[in-house]
Amino acid sequence: MFIRNAWYVAAWSAEVVADRPFARTLLEEPVVLFRDPQGRAHALADRCPHRFAPLHKGDVRDGTVGCAYHGLRFDGTGRCTLNPHGDGRIPEAARVRSYPVLERYGAIWIWMGEPARAEGAPAALPDFSFVDPEHNEVSTGYLLTHAHYQLSADNLLDLSHFQYLHPDTLGSPAIAGDPGRFSESGETVRSHRRTEAEQLPSFIARAFGVPDGMCVDRRFEVRWDPPGLMAIDIRVAPTGVTYGRESRSAHLLTPETSASTHYFFAFGLPKTLGPAARTLVDYALAGLVTPFRNEDLPMLEAQQAALGDSGFWERQPVLLPIDGGAIRARRIMERKLAEEAQCSNA
Repeated sequence: MFIRNAWYVAAWSAEVVADRPFARTLLEEPVVLFRDPQGRAHALADRCPHRFAPLHKGDVRDGTVGCAYHGLRFDGTGRCTLNPHGDGRIPEAARVRSYPVLERYGAIWIWMGEPARAEGAPAALPDFSFVDPEHNEVSTGYLLTHAHYQLSADNLLDLSHFQYLHPDTLGSPAIAGDPGRFSESGETVRSHRRTEAEQLPSFIARAFGVPDGMCVDRRFEVRWDPPGLMAIDIRVAPTGVTYGRESRSAHLLTPETSASTHYFFAFGLPKTLGPAARTLVDYALAGLVTPFRNEDLPMLEAQQAALGDSGFWERQPVLLPIDGGAIRARRIMERKLAEEAQCSNA
C-alpha cells in the first residue's frame, strides 16, 4: 500500500517545539514527535507499551516524553528511562518503536521502513534548497486532503486543469492549448507546459508584477520524485522577452491513510532580494491556499469518493496526452512497491 523505505515529511520544523509532544498519523501509524534539550527531533510510535495510552498526551522533559497515564518515560531511541512504580525496575520489553528522522529544508523527515536502510539515504533527498530557511525567506503551509496521495500528485503533474478548475485565479484559456511534454530520468519525472501571448488573471499578474492586459509567455516545470516530493517552477515574461520573474514552490505529499494525505507546501525566495522577498512569498502562499482549499480539495475528495475502495487501474481510466507525467509517476511507484514486497517476502 505504501512505500516505507523512503523519506516522508512528518512536519514542518516549526510545528515541533521544545516543550511539548506533537502527534501525527503517518502511513496509518500514529507517531509522536518531540525535541531533546539540544533541539534534535525524535519520532516514536505514539503508544505506551504499558496500557497503550497515546504518548502525545504526556509531556516532554530532559530529552524524554512521558506517558500521562502512569508516568513511564521514553527517550529518543524508544528506551524506557523511568518506571516510577515500586522498585523502579524497568521491564526489558518497555520499549517503543523509534523512527529515523532528519531535519532539512525547514522540515522534519521520517523513515517509516527498515532503519538500517535510512543510514545512507539522506544524500538521496531531492533538492529543495530554495525553501531552506537559512538562506531564503520561506512561507509554509499545510492542508489535510481526504484523498489518496497519488491523486494529489496527478493533480500537480497536470496543470492543464488550471484553465477549468481555477479560471479566475490560476488559469486562462491559453493553458489547455499545450498538451505538455514529459520526461523521465531515473526515478524523476518532469512535466513541462508553456503558454504564449497569454493574458493572466489579475491575481497571478499581481504576483509577477505584470500590468493588467499585458500579454506574457508562461513556462511551467513540475518535478516529481517518489514517493510524493514535488517542486514547481513557473516563469513569466512579457511576450517575446527571454527573461522575467520566477516562482518556485515545494509540494510534499505524505499519506495519512490510504484515503487521506498530508499536503505540505512552501514558497521560497533568496534573502538577498531584501524585504520584498518576504512580501512575495507570503502573497504567493496566501494565493495558493484559497484555490487549493476551495477548488482542488473538493475535486480530489470527490474523486476519492467516486473511486471508493477500488484501485485506480481497476476503474479503467481513459488516458489523454496530458496524463503523461502522472502515469509515469504511477508506474515508478508501482515498480517500487513491487520491489519492496519482493524484498519483504524474500
